[in-house]
Amino acid sequence: METKEFKIYSLDEMKNKYVGEIGTKERNEYEHELRMDILGKMVKAARQERNLTQEELGRLVGVQKAQISKLESSANSATIDTIIKVFKALKAEINFNVKIENNFLKLT
Repeated sequence: METKEFKIYSLDEMKNKYVGEIGTKERNEYEHELRMDILGKMVKAARQERNLTQEELGRLVGVQKAQISKLESSANSATIDTIIKVFKALKAEINFNVKIENNFLKLT
């Protein structure tokens, strides 16, 4: 019986092929949406860790439950100000890193 060899592709190779090369508009949009999705999941996990409903968190932040729901499902529509308020209400620390080429910027 003949065996067939399969080529193994890395995730980056697959993204390059199906989404676009790094630096292209399509790839940048994909990566941005992916980060926003992860941020929304982090908000939800932190809220659940604090045993808060979306409505309760909304009251703490000063927004409607629907806005918390949208933020958790996709943070694309949220402003940085809202995201910071949400994490502050959750008593959670949030860190932002800015990387230029291979160096992280540090504020002193």
